[in-house]
Amino acid sequence: MNSVSMNMEQLLALLPLITLALTAVVVMLFIAWRRHHWWTGTLSVLGLNATLLAVLYVTFELPPVPLTPLFVVDGFSCFYMGLLLITTLACSTLMNAYMEGFQDNREEIYLLLLIAALGALVLVCSRHFAGLFIGLELLSVPVYGMVAYTFRNKRALEAGIKYMVLSAAASAMLLFGMALVYAVSGSLSFAGVSVAYANGLNDPILLTGTALILAGLAFKLSIAPFHLWTPDVYEGAPAPVAAFLATASKTAVIAALMRFLYETGALHSETLRFILGVLAAASIIVGNLLAVQQTSVKRLLAYSSIAHFGYLLVPLVAGAAAEAVTVYIVTYVVTSLGAFGVVTLMSSPYKGQDADQLFNYRGLFWRRPYLTAVMTVMMLSLAGIPVTAGFIGKFYIVAAGVSAGLWVLLGLVVAGSAVGLYYYLRVMVTMFLPEPGMSRYDAPKDWGSRAGGVMVLGLTVLMFVLGMYPQPILDLIQFAGMAAMR
Repeated sequence: MNSVSMNMEQLLALLPLITLALTAVVVMLFIAWRRHHWWTGTLSVLGLNATLLAVLYVTFELPPVPLTPLFVVDGFSCFYMGLLLITTLACSTLMNAYMEGFQDNREEIYLLLLIAALGALVLVCSRHFAGLFIGLELLSVPVYGMVAYTFRNKRALEAGIKYMVLSAAASAMLLFGMALVYAVSGSLSFAGVSVAYANGLNDPILLTGTALILAGLAFKLSIAPFHLWTPDVYEGAPAPVAAFLATASKTAVIAALMRFLYETGALHSETLRFILGVLAAASIIVGNLLAVQQTSVKRLLAYSSIAHFGYLLVPLVAGAAAEAVTVYIVTYVVTSLGAFGVVTLMSSPYKGQDADQLFNYRGLFWRRPYLTAVMTVMMLSLAGIPVTAGFIGKFYIVAAGVSAGLWVLLGLVVAGSAVGLYYYLRVMVTMFLPEPGMSRYDAPKDWGSRAGGVMVLGLTVLMFVLGMYPQPILDLIQFAGMAAMR
C-alpha cells in the first residue's frame, strides 16, 4: 500500500486553502456562540484578508508546487486566487450593507460565502477531473442557499430552486463527460488525458465526452444555449449574491476551463475550436438581442454577461495565450462589481425586492449625482468606451481575433458592442430624466462614507486606472506566467 506524504513546501503552498477553511470554521463557531451581524462580517473580512496575504506569500516565496495528483499551486492559480479573494471581499462588503435591513438571521450568508470562495480556490488549483468536480460542487452548493437566502421573497426562493435543479443537471452532464474521456484515455489527470487528445478528436467517444464537459462548464458560465437560468436567477437573487455569481463564480470556472484546455492540449483540435466558435457566436447574438428588450436592470446585466462571455471565448477560439482572457476577466470583474454595487446600495431586503426596474433609477441624478456618475461610467466600461477598463479588455479580444483571422467572430464582436451601447445608454439616460414623483428606492444620503459606498468609489477609480494605465496589471499577468499557456 502506497503512503502519501507531504513536505513543508507543499504544506506552505496549501496555506491559502487552510486559512480560508479555518476562517469558515471560526465564523461558524462564532455564529453558534453569539449572533452579531457586524462581528460576523468583520471576522469574514479579516479571514479573507489573511488568505490574500497567504496567497501573496505563496506567489513570491514558493516555486510552483504540485499538491497530490489533484492540485497544483503555480503562478496561474495564485493570480486567480488573488483575484477571487479580492472579488469575494468586495461582495462581502456589499453584503454587509445589503443585509442591514434583513429581519431574519443574517449571519449564515457570510458562512456560505466563505465556503463558496473556498470552492473557487480549489477549482483554480485543479489539474485533475476529481479536483475540478470537488471544487465546482464546493462552489455551487453554498450558492444555492445564498440565492434563496431572502426566502420570504418568492422570486428569491424560486431562483434558488431553479438554479439548484438546473445546476444538478449540468453536473450530471459534466460527470458523464468525464467518464467518457476516462474510458478513452484511462486517466483522470489533465496530463494523462493529453495523450488521448494528441491525435485530435477523431474518436467519437472522446468527442462526445469533451462536448459534455464543455456543456457542463458552459452552464456555469451562462454561455448560450446553456444560459436560460441566468436572467431568472440574477433577478431573484439578492443583489450582492448576483454580483458574486456574475464575477467570482464565473472567474473560477473560466480559469478551470482554461487549465483543462491548455494542459490537455484539447485546444489544438480544430473541431473543438469550431465548437467554441459556435458557442461564442450564439452567446454574443443571444445576449445582446435579448438585453435590448429588458426593463429590469439585473436581467439586463444577466444578458450582458452572456454576451461578454461570448466575447471571452474569442481568444480561446484563436488558440491565443491565456493573457488575453485574463485581461478581459479582470476588466469585466471590476466593472460588473461596480454596476452591481450601485444596485446593492439602492436596494434593501425590507423593501420586498431590489431596485431592479429601470423606472426605479429615473431621476437618480437629481437625488444622488455621484452615485449616478458611478453607474454611468460602469455602463460605459461595459460598452467598451475608450479610457475605461472595458476598452482595454475589448482591445485584447480584438487583437487575438485579428491575429488568428477570425473575421466572422470579430464582426459579431463589433456588432454586439454597438447593440450593447444602445441598451447601456438606456440605463444612463433614465438616470438623468426628470423624476415625476417620489421613488420608493434610493441610496442612503451618506452612502459614500459607508463601507459599501467606499468600495464602489474605489472600483470606479480602479476602472479608470486600468483604462488609462493598464501596464501594472499586464506586468502582473506576465509575471503569473499567463503568456506561456498555449
